[in-house]
Amino acid sequence: MPAQPSEHGAPSQAPARPLGITMGDACGIGPELIVQLFARGLPHPAVVYGDAATLQRACAVAGLDDTLSIIALGHPGPGSTRSTIGVLDRWHGLPPDLPWGRVDARAGQGAYEYLCHAIDDAQAGRLRALVTAPLNKEAMQLAGLKFPGHTEILAQRSGTSRYAMMLANDELRVLLVTIHIPLARVPEAISQGAELDAMRLAHLACLQSGVAAPRIAVAGLNPHAGENGAFGTEEIRIIEPAIAQARAEGLDVSGPWPGDTVFMRARQGEFDIVVAQYHDQGLIPVKYLGLDTGVNVTVGLPFVRTSVDHGTAFDIAGKGVAQADSLAAAIRMALQMSARP
Repeated sequence: MPAQPSEHGAPSQAPARPLGITMGDACGIGPELIVQLFARGLPHPAVVYGDAATLQRACAVAGLDDTLSIIALGHPGPGSTRSTIGVLDRWHGLPPDLPWGRVDARAGQGAYEYLCHAIDDAQAGRLRALVTAPLNKEAMQLAGLKFPGHTEILAQRSGTSRYAMMLANDELRVLLVTIHIPLARVPEAISQGAELDAMRLAHLACLQSGVAAPRIAVAGLNPHAGENGAFGTEEIRIIEPAIAQARAEGLDVSGPWPGDTVFMRARQGEFDIVVAQYHDQGLIPVKYLGLDTGVNVTVGLPFVRTSVDHGTAFDIAGKGVAQADSLAAAIRMALQMSARP
């Protein structure tokens, strides 16, 4: 249906879909980070899925009571970029007496509820993208929610079976084959299918990030990428056949490369993304470059989702010292990755 003329004769434009920002754990630093960014001014309209009273309390902590106003919303609406924070809370279950910096089942339940409602709106096309502040896994466990983290909730709620976690900054992109499992289970969890899915998702993530011809490097599982079977055979039995299949599909994939050098090579510009075999192998290199610039991306969802690459930081919550740089980077990346159909 064509755009309708305005009273001045020019076509009217539908309001831009807002970003959805989840508040995360109410006892952590998420609320403080959010109010800081709204006070600075956002590059795109956004709405917050969370608790208005908690955000008001965060304004007091950050010295922003006279700068920001907080209003309750019934639906995502057009969103705001500055001065006014529109809050959407379909749960209304968070008590006002939650202390800063403590693990609390009520905050864990709230973080889960806000995330689920945001996922539903993102799937329905009401949001341009979803950006999440940190939740606390222990608080969710106390609430009876047996999820390892954001990624698994996002996948289950959206009905996504093929997905991956990517951590990225301006210097390095890393996508994981396995995520939140014990290290002892990693060898049995990798398979040719899992490796190939990760390579395909790495290719997709780069395309969404504006890389026209992604160069994908795959890290080996074992020291020296197995040293031709001397230190393990997973590279020969599993990873190399998956790389060959990915190449047959037209993907520019190489490896398996030794994990102790491949990230440096990618940072120097030889590769656009590294597929890592397990959580710490991939995340340590990115986080070492700085927690204030890293962004967590869930690749493969039917919508764009980004997040900070740090936790709830209970040790500094409520003290007004938390820095919002990682959340700002997550917002920028969400806009970049959702700019393409």
